[in-house]
Amino acid sequence: MNETGRPQDLPLSNPRADRVRDVAKLAGRPARLRRGQFLAEGPQAVREALRLHQRRIVAGEPGVVHEVFASASCLDRYPEFEELSEGVSAWLATDDVLAAMADTVNPQGIVAVCGFVDVSLSEVLDAGPRLVAVLCQVRDPGNAGTVLRAADAAGADAVILTASSVDIYNPKAVRSTAGSLFHLPVVLGADVEELVAACRSRGMGVLAADGYGQVNLDRLQDENAARRLAGSTGTSSYPLENPTAWLFGNEAQGLSEAELALADHRVAVPVYGAAESLNLGTAATVCLYASARSQQGPPAD
Repeated sequence: MNETGRPQDLPLSNPRADRVRDVAKLAGRPARLRRGQFLAEGPQAVREALRLHQRRIVAGEPGVVHEVFASASCLDRYPEFEELSEGVSAWLATDDVLAAMADTVNPQGIVAVCGFVDVSLSEVLDAGPRLVAVLCQVRDPGNAGTVLRAADAAGADAVILTASSVDIYNPKAVRSTAGSLFHLPVVLGADVEELVAACRSRGMGVLAADGYGQVNLDRLQDENAARRLAGSTGTSSYPLENPTAWLFGNEAQGLSEAELALADHRVAVPVYGAAESLNLGTAATVCLYASARSQQGPPAD
């Protein structure tokens, strides 16, 4: 492909070329921060990046994707990329070139250079969100990406990472989102105390996912279901249909005492088997879906 998204005659073939090395540097955080760019690898991530790019262009906003590099075999399997890349600087590349650019051992035939997509906290909260996932001191890129993907699937309005959390533009984190990074707003570098205060000022409740919490998530869901069936005349510890920010903590230590103290309730996901606990991604998925289900309202007759 060339700069208009149409096929070019000769692919990029030298894995040691300056252009290739320049793209490969985005696997490192210093280059990402300096340039405000990151890598999206694989058909799913690049497809979603290009879809967001085209939606923004149609809306008269700056695009997201700066360059796309793809193998001929990838374009044969996914012919939609030619149309999606319209107006984007896009190039054919050999497998050796793509391997030199990508962070993975076995690249999937397509790589995109994208501009940062994170937004400000005020932009998210001013939009009146009903469900937000907050990652506090989450350090593993795979876990962060998994939670972002789960939040997207649950219909959450945003994901917020505290200042001490992993760089969501880490290639492993981007891959773990499976394209969800391009679906919902992401805030980086938030101060958790300021965040909680801002959520409360906008009428949002704050729940902390805590394995030792006194509020059992299953019981909380049962209380909410009974209250809805009774026509909202019953009681529950916390109305899950309310606008809510869920706090999720570090993989090893969980939420700190200071972070837990900020929440309205500490909520435990019950473990019925012999496992000591759930991992971060699984626990976050269960919690977010509990809120999402309640926010959908009672089932239709």
